[in-house]
Amino acid sequence: MSYARSEYADFQKLAPDVYDAVRALGQMAAKAGLDKQLLELVKLRASQINGCAFCVQFHILQAESLGIPADKLNLVVVWREAPQFSSRDRAALAWTEALTKPGDGVSDEVYDEARAEFSEQELSYLTSAIAAINVWNRYGVAYRWTPPARKPSPVGATAS
Repeated sequence: MSYARSEYADFQKLAPDVYDAVRALGQMAAKAGLDKQLLELVKLRASQINGCAFCVQFHILQAESLGIPADKLNLVVVWREAPQFSSRDRAALAWTEALTKPGDGVSDEVYDEARAEFSEQELSYLTSAIAAINVWNRYGVAYRWTPPARKPSPVGATAS
């Protein structure tokens, strides 16, 4: 069993300037108007590829809080085979994979698909979000951050 070498909160305390810079980069896409649900799907997919348990759990919890259905979250890993994803989702996920998988690069086909769904400016901001989650994944994997716990439901609450 692997153990955490350090925790997310430790990183925030040890390198607050780096933490703030990476966090700011990751937030720019949403501030520029990209859909927050789409961004969570992208962050989840990159985190799956990179094997970052902390980030996978963190972005599942974020996505759930934004109302993304469980079946869509469960199928992000096989998005090509699942009908839950729009053409915009698919273009963003393909772009994410192209920028995240080492050595593969970005094919003309993936670029053209992304440009068909996103303006030049949107694609620039989407790329910044993917770059940021890849940075977070590097820290989470290197330090084996403990995945965040799901908050317990309030007593008497029903699933919706």
